[in-house]
Amino acid sequence: MGVDFSRHFSERAKELRASEVRELLKLLEVPDMISFAGGFPNPETFPAEIIREIANDVLKSDGAKALQYGITEGCPQLRESVAERMKKKGMDIAKDNVLIVSGSQQVIDLTGKVFIDPKDSVVISAPTYLTALTGWAVYQASFESIPIDQNNMRMDIFEERMKKLAKRANPPEIVYALPNFQNPAGVTMPEKNRRKLVDMASDYDFLIIEDDPYGELRYKGEDIAPIKSFDDEGRVIYMSTFSKILSPGLRVGWVVAHEDILRKLVIAKQSADVCTNVLGQRIAHEYIVRGHIDPQIEKIKKIYSRKMDLMLSGMNEFMPDGIEWTKPDGGMFLWVDLPDWMDSGELLKKALKKRVAFVTGKAFFADPKDGITSMRLNFTHPSDSMITEGLRRLGSVVNQEIVSKWDRSTESVERKIEDAVKGNLIGKS
Repeated sequence: MGVDFSRHFSERAKELRASEVRELLKLLEVPDMISFAGGFPNPETFPAEIIREIANDVLKSDGAKALQYGITEGCPQLRESVAERMKKKGMDIAKDNVLIVSGSQQVIDLTGKVFIDPKDSVVISAPTYLTALTGWAVYQASFESIPIDQNNMRMDIFEERMKKLAKRANPPEIVYALPNFQNPAGVTMPEKNRRKLVDMASDYDFLIIEDDPYGELRYKGEDIAPIKSFDDEGRVIYMSTFSKILSPGLRVGWVVAHEDILRKLVIAKQSADVCTNVLGQRIAHEYIVRGHIDPQIEKIKKIYSRKMDLMLSGMNEFMPDGIEWTKPDGGMFLWVDLPDWMDSGELLKKALKKRVAFVTGKAFFADPKDGITSMRLNFTHPSDSMITEGLRRLGSVVNQEIVSKWDRSTESVERKIEDAVKGNLIGKS
C-alpha cells in the first residue's frame, strides 16, 4: 500500500507548481517535434573548443583550487572582471558590489528569501518572466500586475497604481523589471522610463530588481544604459548571466547590488549551495580576460539576428489576418496575440498533433484568467529550416481554427434562419 506523504509537506511545498515551460521541454524527445517553447540558446553558438582549452589550462595550472570549494561571494578574479564590464555600462561599482551566483535564476530565490514575507506585494509587468512568478510564489508573495505596451511596462498605469498602493499598510517593496527584450514579449523599456522608474523608487521607497539576461543580444538600434546606471541610492539590484552569451551549462551568473543588500544575499546563498561552481567561474573569467567574450557575443548576435528575421518573415507568410505579434530589436522571443475568441491552450493541443510546440500566454501572468489568447515563440533554438517548417505547421493550425470558427458561425446563422422560416410557416398554418 502506498504511503500518502501529503500531510508531511509544508504549506509552502503544497503551493509548488511545475514550470509549464520545463514540462513542455519533455516534448523535445518526441520525433519530428519542432519546439518554439523553450528559451534555449542554440548549441551552434557554444564555444566548446575554447572552453575545453581554458578548462585544460586551468586544471593544469591551478587544478587544486579550481576543484575545491570557493568563497560564497565568488572567485575574486571573476568578480573583478565582471565589475569592469559593468563599469563600461555606466555602473559606478567595485568588485565588492558583485556576487557570483548559480545562474541569474538563483537571484530570484535569494531575493525571495531576503525581501519577501508572506503576502508581501511584488510589482511585475503583465506578462512577465514565468519563473519569477513561480519562484516568488514559493515565498507566498502576492503580485501587482502592470500591463505592457511596445515600451515595456506602462509607466502611466504604474504611477497611478503606486499612488494607491503607497496608501496601504504594507506597500510594495520590490518592482521587478526586464528592460531589454523582455521575456516573454521581446519589448524594450526606453531610457526616459528607466530614469522615471529610479525616481519613483526614491519617491515611494521601493527596490528595483533589474533582470537583464538579454541586454547583450541587441540586433537593431542603439544600446540603452541599464536601469542600474541611473541609480545613485543603491535601490537597484542588477542581475545577469553567462547563460545566453557563453553557455547555460556552466550555471554562472552575477548580481550587482549595494554592499548592505549583497551581504544578506551572501548569507542566504550560504545555506542554498555554499558557493557557485568554481571551475565554471574560472572558465568564465578566463574567457573574458583572454578576449573571447566580445567576439563570441558578436557571433551569437549574427546567428540570432538571422533567425529572428526568418521568424518574422515566416509569421508574415503563414499567419492569417487578425494575428498580431511583436517585432523585437533583440533577445530570444516573439509575443503573439490571437483573436479574442481563440484559446491558446486549445490551440496548443492541436498544434502538438502537428508536431509543433509553443508556450501559452497564461503561463506568464499572475492571474490565470489572463493571457488565454496569446503565446510565446522562441526563435533562437530551432534550426533555420525548423523555424520555417514550424511556422508553416503552426500557421495551418491557426488557419484551421479560423475556418472552423467561420463554419460554426455560418451553421449557427443558417440554423437561426431555418428556425425563423419554420416559425413563420407554423404561424401561417
